[in-house]
Amino acid sequence: MSRLVNTPLVINSGIEVKRDKNKLSIKGSKGVLELEVHENVAFDIEDNIIKFKSIKTDKFSKSIAGTMRALVNNMLIGVSQGFEKKLVLVGVGYRAQVKNKVINLSLGFSHPVNYNLPESISAESLTQTEIVIKGINKQLVGQVAAEIRKFRSPEPYKGKGIHYANEQVRRKEAKKK
Repeated sequence: MSRLVNTPLVINSGIEVKRDKNKLSIKGSKGVLELEVHENVAFDIEDNIIKFKSIKTDKFSKSIAGTMRALVNNMLIGVSQGFEKKLVLVGVGYRAQVKNKVINLSLGFSHPVNYNLPESISAESLTQTEIVIKGINKQLVGQVAAEIRKFRSPEPYKGKGIHYANEQVRRKEAKKK
């Protein structure tokens, strides 16, 4: 069994958790998130603590119980604190601007690249070469960051491209004469 399942989740003050059969709705200061809990997973909410356990004893049920617990934990963090990913543009002339729900990227192509943000995601441009993507859904924040990074992923020789802030790009040695 996943050891993660045995650790109960504590619901902090200011977070409201509602249950409707297998549907879990979590409301906090940042927003509302919903999750359909898998049918092989049972969960109990009592005294601001959520406990998970697998109904069946097969390997899949045990592993999905740990996954559901992790997803609910991310939801609890998301509605209270939120998530953010920082992207850094490295390269001559690489720039980013955020206007309303559109990120305008200048990445050395012959045309500017415009990326429309999803509904629950916001972004801000700290400098011309830094973008911070924020939201309450951890998966969606990571997905948006990955899609933006995909426009010009880092190349291994000069390191030009869009990096995550904490990413170490492996550099290759150039050809020798």
